[in-house]
Amino acid sequence: MSEIKEPVYYAKASVETMMRKFAAADLPPKGRFHYHQGVFLSGVYKTYQECGDERYFQYMKDWVDSCMDEEGNIIEFNRGQLDDLQPGILLYPLIDRTGDARYKKALDTLLGILKDFPRNEEGGFWHKTTCQEQMWLDGLYMAGPLAAEYGARYHAPEFIDTTAEQALLMEKKTRDERTGLWYHAWDCAKQKDWADPVTGLSHEFWGRSIGWVPVAVLDDLDFIPKEHPKYGELQRLVRELLEAVCKYQSEQGRWYQVVDKGGQEGNWLETSCSSLYVAAICKAVRTGILPEDYMQYAKKGYEGVISSLGWDGEDLLVGDVCIGTGVGDYKHYCDRPTSINDLHGVGAFLIMCAEMQKCW
Repeated sequence: MSEIKEPVYYAKASVETMMRKFAAADLPPKGRFHYHQGVFLSGVYKTYQECGDERYFQYMKDWVDSCMDEEGNIIEFNRGQLDDLQPGILLYPLIDRTGDARYKKALDTLLGILKDFPRNEEGGFWHKTTCQEQMWLDGLYMAGPLAAEYGARYHAPEFIDTTAEQALLMEKKTRDERTGLWYHAWDCAKQKDWADPVTGLSHEFWGRSIGWVPVAVLDDLDFIPKEHPKYGELQRLVRELLEAVCKYQSEQGRWYQVVDKGGQEGNWLETSCSSLYVAAICKAVRTGILPEDYMQYAKKGYEGVISSLGWDGEDLLVGDVCIGTGVGDYKHYCDRPTSINDLHGVGAFLIMCAEMQKCW
């Protein structure tokens, strides 16, 4: 593995590739404040933190500015989707760098929406207003870090409490006792065609949805006080989920699209979930939640992801990425198309590189 370089090398190559492809304002879906750009630019910002290239910070800023008017109003986003709140995490470094009141106004708007977001009878956020009563694992990433940081910065402990409550409720409803893995979604109303009529659970462990959970909760824990009554429970949640995930790592290092069914017909090794697992393992080891020997899984996963990359001249190609999906059965997940250099795939890859660089 001597040919594999340090993570920041690949992160910079990936960011440069994407900057050549897209002007910041043109990142898809163009003009919409959405998590596709938010995840990618979170990775760009983390790469900036590792290498200090100011062009990367400016690229992130240019996109945010393209989505806002002069008064700090977000021009186009869906107030009924947690997905469209997630890019709010980019506002924090912009507030710190510029002091521009527009960014705080936009942040307040997003947190006001989250405060009143629809909930099911158990208190869990609906994933979208079009997904009534449903909780999806992805939602913990879309809302949690945004709310936890706001609560810490602006002395609003109710947002910290909500962040902890949502994560622990999601665990309670979706965790499988046999494997320790979490099902993709839960329908409180038990109405959807994918929902078990008794439990309301979906039937498969989708890789990327699981990956968002420890990445999100570890970011939450950066802002939740250690004396918070749920702090230890959140650490345990991360530890147990990553312990379970590590049991399903493939010999090649990456993880499968349907995590627990490696080798079954139709299943395939997926890059974005693998990247998220590596990132989470690195951070969990670095913060003392997992013991040091778990770095063997992170290193193997990192090498597996890097070995899967392609090059087209100077362009780095991050492939084998599920384009995104609703909730479904085994065949549904396996049949999802793959993409090269889509934003959530590259975002997950950059998050991995940044965390791996800290442990290099």
